[in-house]
Amino acid sequence: MKRSWVQTLPPRRGSQLEQSTTCRPVAEQTGVAVVGLVSPSGHTAAAVAFTATVAATWPAAGAACALPAAMVALERVQSGAHYPTNVAAGSAIGLASA
Repeated sequence: MKRSWVQTLPPRRGSQLEQSTTCRPVAEQTGVAVVGLVSPSGHTAAAVAFTATVAATWPAAGAACALPAAMVALERVQSGAHYPTNVAAGSAIGLASA
């Protein structure tokens, strides 16, 4: 599924860790759309799926898992790994798969 999404990468903030990513600088230099690097967030999908599964069986623990899942989603956008729409798509996929 990830290979079916074509989108340019979000801009990076410029830290050393971000500049050491192997695929990102090439895409930024060329300005070409990259297949598979920007897609629904798998990290967010996994966090939301885990939270939804736990919440269905143990609501109190599910509520406790909601904050870390939200933090994962926000981090993916803040770090420049995904656009907000990619994170929202990952959340929807996580909910659907739970």
